[in-house]
Amino acid sequence: MLLTIPDVLNKAQLEHVRKILDQSTFINGQLSAGKHAQRVKNNQELSQNDRMLNQLNNIVMGSLVQNKRYQNAAFPHRVATAFYARYGAGMAYGDHIDDPIMGPAGASYRTDVSITVFLNEPDQYDGGELTINTSFGKQAFKLAAGSAILYPSGTLHNVAEVSRGERLVAVTWCQSMIRDPAKRELLYNLNTARESLMQTQPDSDETAKVDMAYINLVRMWSEL
Repeated sequence: MLLTIPDVLNKAQLEHVRKILDQSTFINGQLSAGKHAQRVKNNQELSQNDRMLNQLNNIVMGSLVQNKRYQNAAFPHRVATAFYARYGAGMAYGDHIDDPIMGPAGASYRTDVSITVFLNEPDQYDGGELTINTSFGKQAFKLAAGSAILYPSGTLHNVAEVSRGERLVAVTWCQSMIRDPAKRELLYNLNTARESLMQTQPDSDETAKVDMAYINLVRMWSEL
């Protein structure tokens, strides 16, 4: 499932984030890439030792993990610390699939859901589209600042070359309680209908049945 989430970050949060990034240290993004991805990755990333990283995560990840659409779509079990990436003119990230296991020894996690949070406006750079290969063909995304996109981590994707300006994003992953992406999508759609029924027909038998089906499917499919 591909899902865009608007307004994960508000204007004040974005201004604060960009101010921090302007004062932060960026390093070669290949240092965090797997063996195959190193060949096609050309960007810069905030050093994981940067003193402002915790402050950034409090804003960006704090807002993301509290977002209801994110929670309902990702079923997050283990959530990764974000990488903050910068793409200047001439930089890109070729076709790749995210590593299946990430994190340090003893604290590793399976990557089920990948998330990109856009940190600056699309008119501030040319190129830089996130293109994801789906069963319906390739789809390109260049979202408004503060918006996020979720997609299965096993999906082939790339970032087009930036030809002008600078692309700023936060990228993170999570291990989902619902491992199968098709089941996650079914549950997300079912829950959307469930919440609508709870608003419009809270006391109906149909609402109770949909609620029970959703709850018991989550119980049946979750892995903890």
